[in-house]
Amino acid sequence: MFQILKPIVDAIQPFLVPICFVAAWLFVVLVTWNLWIAVRDMAMRTQKMHQIPCSNCRFFTRNYQLKCTVHPSSALTEEAINCPDFDPCRSIY
Repeated sequence: MFQILKPIVDAIQPFLVPICFVAAWLFVVLVTWNLWIAVRDMAMRTQKMHQIPCSNCRFFTRNYQLKCTVHPSSALTEEAINCPDFDPCRSIY
């Protein structure tokens, strides 16, 4: 069995090192590219989530069961970014 494979291995041996070299660098580039895409997407998502004004709203209850008394279904979601009933908390100090 191995005597049949020896000529095949001998034939591809000069090409094996360059193929492995290219494959290894291709793997490194793909991993780096995927990490870059993940970080970029996470940064964009973080910016979007920081636009949600609910925590500074007068109607935000800070209660898990009822987050907002006006729009409980859209509280702390992206739907709340342009909430027409947003009223900022007024500090008493």
